[in-house]
Amino acid sequence: MVTYVNADSAPIKYTGQIKLYGPEGFAAMRKVCAITSECLDALNDIVKPGVTTNEIDRFVFEFGADRGVVPATLNYRGYTKSSCTSINHVVCHGIPDDKPLREGDIVNIDITFLQDGWYGDSSRMYAVGQIKRAAERLMEVTYESLLRGIAAVKPGAKTGAIGAAIQSYVESERCSAVRDFCGHGVGQLFHDAPNILHYGKATDGVEMREGMIFTIEPMINLGKPDVKVLKDGWTAVTRDRSLTAQYEHTIGVTKDGCEIFTLSPKNIFYTTTSK
Repeated sequence: MVTYVNADSAPIKYTGQIKLYGPEGFAAMRKVCAITSECLDALNDIVKPGVTTNEIDRFVFEFGADRGVVPATLNYRGYTKSSCTSINHVVCHGIPDDKPLREGDIVNIDITFLQDGWYGDSSRMYAVGQIKRAAERLMEVTYESLLRGIAAVKPGAKTGAIGAAIQSYVESERCSAVRDFCGHGVGQLFHDAPNILHYGKATDGVEMREGMIFTIEPMINLGKPDVKVLKDGWTAVTRDRSLTAQYEHTIGVTKDGCEIFTLSPKNIFYTTTSK
């Protein structure tokens, strides 16, 4: 039985209840998500051939430190980095290291900053130099699927409407939606109820209500949807080693739709360079 609770009176821990936030919660999310989005904007000038993902990770940490926020992933369940950097066939949770990015790579950078107890979560794809048309098309399809999922958000609809919109679109483009990972509630917890699936039927899931805050973060593969997690316990890759892409926004449900908290200040959420 799904229950909803006023976030102001709910404990700051996972209870399985769906928290409903008021104006103060939305204001706090705008503030922290703006910093996350500004950092993702700034990375457009950092991501290039020869740059290591550790260098990107240090930039993320320093960007946050300069603004009085901390990366939520740092020391989260033993994770030792300030971001996730997922390259080519890495679906999510790629761990930054000293391997340089190469011309033609595509990379997802996932950042969550924590400010005054509030979590701002977003990710984007970046083209490393000139990329092939297949990679560019995958990024286009994935970004469009995110927008279609967001367009399905409104009070009274089921969360399954988000997944149905994403799945139907990406499969019409001969791609597939990953089943093993999903979006999630967020706010004063990094991961909260409900789960937001990126596939399914419009009648599935829980009812969306004004005040809910959650991420939509479709992971879309050029090949089959199957993934596996490597021995490090974090890195998830496509089983068929096909290219994969992901975009993520944090949104809040409003009385007639939703507010996107993680919009790019420079309107550069989506960029590619193909050949």
